[in-house]
Amino acid sequence: MASRAGPRASGTDGSDYRHREKVAGHYQMSVSLKSEIKKLIYANLLIWCLIAGQIVVSHLKLVSHDLVAMPYQWEFPYLFSLAPALFGLFSFPRNNISYLVISMISTGLFSIAPLIYGSMEMFPMAQQLYRHGKAYRFIFGFSAVSVLYLVMVVAVQLHAWQLYYSKKLLDAWFSSTQEKKKD
Repeated sequence: MASRAGPRASGTDGSDYRHREKVAGHYQMSVSLKSEIKKLIYANLLIWCLIAGQIVVSHLKLVSHDLVAMPYQWEFPYLFSLAPALFGLFSFPRNNISYLVISMISTGLFSIAPLIYGSMEMFPMAQQLYRHGKAYRFIFGFSAVSVLYLVMVVAVQLHAWQLYYSKKLLDAWFSSTQEKKKD
């Protein structure tokens, strides 16, 4: 199609396909990584709700302590793990690198560190359960140590995958901003 104003503008004749493919690749990677991270954040929020529910139910004495055990000390700082999830979600709409970095750092501080402390805190009770078969805290008839170790294993895996995908997303965002500065 001919232009009335003269020759076609440079870059519109299809010769810039490499740049367009690169931009499309960054966009596709960003969209897929955001989707994966959102799934992991929602799974982490489910675990957070379970821990928060145990704390609320036991402290308000809504049910007997035989049914839902008193929480361990590590569960209280783990409640702060809501903050990294929110920062992660807030970083997505405008590809905010700062919020994503805050989310990654606070995931280590408020999510993984309490889980490590909790594994050390509950180890003597787990050892006693393994050696002697005695448990003193229960959650719905199951040993609280067994249930919480299972929750911790799942939570650590979710947080680790979230950090991995966040790092890949951060790299994708950072490389696209570096390319913009070069142009």
